[in-house]
Parts: sequence; structure tokens; C-alpha cells
Amino acid sequence: MEIDVLMGPAEFERLAGRVLPGVVCVVFDVLRATSTAVTALMNGAEGILPVATVDEALAAWRGDEELLLAGERGGLRIGVEITGGRAFDLGNSPREFGRERVSGRRIAMTTTNGTRALRACAGAEAVLAGSFLNLAAVAAAATGLGADKILLVCSGTGESTALEDALAAGAFCERWMGRGDFGDAAWLVWEAWNVAKADLLGAMGRARNARRLRSIPELSPDVELCLRVDSLNGVPCLGRDGWLRLGGVGAAPRGLDPGQVSS
Repeated sequence: MEIDVLMGPAEFERLAGRVLPGVVCVVFDVLRATSTAVTALMNGAEGILPVATVDEALAAWRGDEELLLAGERGGLRIGVEITGGRAFDLGNSPREFGRERVSGRRIAMTTTNGTRALRACAGAEAVLAGSFLNLAAVAAAATGLGADKILLVCSGTGESTALEDALAAGAFCERWMGRGDFGDAAWLVWEAWNVAKADLLGAMGRARNARRLRSIPELSPDVELCLRVDSLNGVPCLGRDGWLRLGGVGAAPRGLDPGQVSS
């Protein structure tokens, strides 16, 4: 089995529209889309529809006004100044997605990078949303899929690589050591992880996205929260219908037996 890494948008956008037989994609947007997605689903959300644009999210809501709208631009919740009339219900902070707010609800979500990355990978055999929060669960899920290739997709920040996503991919590689043939990018992120893992929070002082979030008082706590390694055991899986659900619930990802993934 081959394990490789796409480091940011310039690489993952080339996947859009392609059929990727035998490939399992694990998408990381540590700060914060995939961390938020697993938090919401573990708190009882029925499903999350990742969309690339604000207009797509609004169109989904017009088709079903029971949907919650979630997302950010520039890190902040999408407001009427962007939509022209309908403020979003939630931003992209996992702290907003408590059980009392999202249990039993469906959510249309758009973020700057993470939802784009998930959509770009839709042609893979299976697409899993990974983060530090559910790292062990995602690694275990990927183990049982029998893929020819695991592609770790770092969502990045803007159009650039994000250190936190590369470190999460490196932590995944550490748990896969000896199980596959690492590409050069996989070795790079693994080496970066080995430097950073003794002080992961300190490493965030070198991450542009983390520094930006820390500069916004209402978002600063998200950084430490999203670094709680293995604090959740759910695995969001992208179904054939385009919705993220916990493994074993609802529509299965392409090529994935729902019973293979712990929820």
C-alpha cells in the first residue's frame, strides 16, 4: 500500500472531478473544519453537507429551511454583509457545535479550505475527515479498507500549506509506520511531526493560521481545543450523496462497508 500527502490547495484542486479507484482520502483541516465536523457529528448532528461556496450553502437552505447554515470567511461566521440577507447560524468553531445546538440537525457548511478539499476528493473510494481529535479512530478506519493507496490531503490556509495540517498528516504516518510504502511527502510530514510532537501547542506559535486565530479573542480557545489528540472516536465519512456522516450511519462512502468504521 502506498501512502502519500497532498500539501495544499494547489494539489488537491487537481483531484476535482477525477475518479480515484482504490484510493482512500483522509482530509485534514485541523484549524478548523474537520475538527468542527467530527465534533458536530459526535454531538448528534444528523449529517453535514460540505459545500464550496456561500451560494451553494444558501441554495441548500432554500431547498430545506430546516438546515442549519455554518461556515466562515476570514475565520469569522458568515454574516449578512456576505450573503446579502441571511446570516449563518454557526461559524466554524467546534465550541459552537454543542449537543444542545446541533443534535438531530442537518448542517450545510462552507469554509475557506476544508469543505473545498472534501469536495475535491469525492471521486475516491472513500473519503474520511481527519483531525488530531479523532486521529486514532481515522487511522484504525483506514486500516480496514484494503485500499491500494492512502492519500492524506492537507487543506491548507488560503492557497498555502498549513503547518497544523501537515503535522496531523505526519502523526497519521507515525501510526502507519511499517504498513505501507511512504512517498517523499509522507516522510517529510512524519519528520516534521517528530520534531513538533513533544510540544504541539508550542509548535502552533509557528503556524500562521494558529497565530491568526489567537489574535481574535473569541476564536483563540479553538487552537488548544483542536489539538486534543484522540479525544473523540468518531470517523466522518463522505457518502455517495455528498453528506458527511459518522461511519456506520446513513449512506456509506464509496467502497466502504459501514460496519468497518467505528462510530
